[in-house]
Amino acid sequence: MKPQLHIIVCSTRPGRVGPSVARWAEQAALANGKFTPQLVDLAAFKLPVFDEPEHPRLQKYHHAHTKAWSASVHAADAFVFVLPEYNFAPPASLVNAMNYLVREWQYKPAAFVSYGGVSGGLRAVQLTKQMLTTLKVVPMLEAVAIPNVAQHLDAGQAFVPTEAHASAAGLMFDELYRWAVAIKPLRDA
Repeated sequence: MKPQLHIIVCSTRPGRVGPSVARWAEQAALANGKFTPQLVDLAAFKLPVFDEPEHPRLQKYHHAHTKAWSASVHAADAFVFVLPEYNFAPPASLVNAMNYLVREWQYKPAAFVSYGGVSGGLRAVQLTKQMLTTLKVVPMLEAVAIPNVAQHLDAGQAFVPTEAHASAAGLMFDELYRWAVAIKPLRDA
């Protein structure tokens, strides 16, 4: 059975390009063939600013939105975060979503498809990696960075990758798979 890969659209703002980039990442994951990919859109969970009365490590969730988010993260064996850079940082929607849970994240690898202006979202990735390690997530070095993302959208706003993007995605999925298989026993212990 192939590991479950959740490709998470991290931006929730109107007019975002994240879903277009994430659809491409899903197709790249399917072409790679090592995972069963699933698109996960943070916007669909409608998570308010963290509103659970008990600490997330206890997993005593009171709200339906938290229970749904918990089930989604728990089901994944690995993650690809599709994220833009907002003010040199990840979107607040991702930071908030990460703070909702603790145990569901643990002992899973994560990779990144970032986009933005000239930096391609790399600064957002670096901050996200620091946060993820606190949750015992293993961030990958291999990633896809998309500088000047607007230049890679067609008239219908679909993402049009370059050969460099496709090559980077292949390397990223191969490494993510190695880690997903290697650390799975830690979750089963």
